[in-house]
Amino acid sequence: MKPLIEEKIESLYAEMVETRRYLHMHPELSHQEVHTPEFIAQQLENIGIEVRRNVGGRGVVGTIHGRLPGKTIAFRADFDALPITDQKEVAYKSTVPGVMHACGHDGHTAALLAFAKAMVSIKDQLPGTIVLIHQFGEEVAPGGAQAMIADGCLEGVDAIYGAHLQSKMESGNVFVRDGFLQASEDTLKIVVRGYGTHGAEPHTGVDPILAASHIMIALQSIVSRNADPLKELVVSIGKFHAGDADNAIPSEAVLEGTIRVFDPELRKLATERVQAIAENVARAMGAEAEVTIEAGYISLWNHPEAVEVVRRAATQAIGEERVVETEPIMPVEDFAYFTQERPGAYFFVGAKMADERLSYPHHHEKFDFDERAMLVAAKMFAALYFEEQNMRTESIS
Repeated sequence: MKPLIEEKIESLYAEMVETRRYLHMHPELSHQEVHTPEFIAQQLENIGIEVRRNVGGRGVVGTIHGRLPGKTIAFRADFDALPITDQKEVAYKSTVPGVMHACGHDGHTAALLAFAKAMVSIKDQLPGTIVLIHQFGEEVAPGGAQAMIADGCLEGVDAIYGAHLQSKMESGNVFVRDGFLQASEDTLKIVVRGYGTHGAEPHTGVDPILAASHIMIALQSIVSRNADPLKELVVSIGKFHAGDADNAIPSEAVLEGTIRVFDPELRKLATERVQAIAENVARAMGAEAEVTIEAGYISLWNHPEAVEVVRRAATQAIGEERVVETEPIMPVEDFAYFTQERPGAYFFVGAKMADERLSYPHHHEKFDFDERAMLVAAKMFAALYFEEQNMRTESIS
């Protein structure tokens, strides 16, 4: 049955590319998706798959019921785009001003739809159930994962898997990791208030720019002096705004940044230290600091047992030599909420362009990927499904 499905997926490659390019030309921003989820729902219904619309808001869930007893395995793909202007000169360039698929979500969707079409063609021969989770709003916290979970998308699910196409990883390879794979995220804003005055008479005021500068430098001590050096942590200030005139000291300066970390306890320590450092450094310089920290996504944890399933499935689908152990990365991903609820794993599929000059990072205005990576993703979904069902059969026997 596996070779049959692989052949079927291969035969769907042209359709996969057509779907991906259509979505690429018609992107929709996070939490504003209207046409995309309807397009997905119609594609699933057209091939006889049971569909739930508006799951958790804008999500779509398709279900394929096999005829034989078995596990219920879920697969997730996200479908939102980014507020970036597409600068590529390709026939499938975005037609929506200021919006583009710059992270590969169009490819995730196309791969999952092709997998669904291949599997539904033999559903009478299949054990168990396949749940197809098409998620909205991944790029903007709070993303769609929690809302879809609350609306029952994981009901009855035994395990869940997801894949992300990676434009800077070697095409054709699958990249895996046990444990923490992607970081958590907290956004921070520090408003430093002083007392404005003439730039020629700084002694008559309290300079918030000076205080904010010392705060920004002191924040780096969290990583270098408070965190275990064997644990990953990033505290970065990305915005610093103060004043409008070159000869005036303003009354206020604003710092904004991000905290990225894997370990939950270190996350708690980092946020506490940001608060303490900002308030006390400002006070020492005669100013005041108001700190706001907004919690974003949690860190993504891969269950080791599920990662082993990914390794075995990848070995079968593409060969052991193409299965690569990867390091964790700091970008965030709300697939983390799925593996918090059910055993599962997230993995990367290399999608680097053959022409190095066309290989741009994610969230870049010229982002693109090797479309044959979608074949790998779809084949991985099939291999994972069969591996999970085989494990059930072996445990019974």
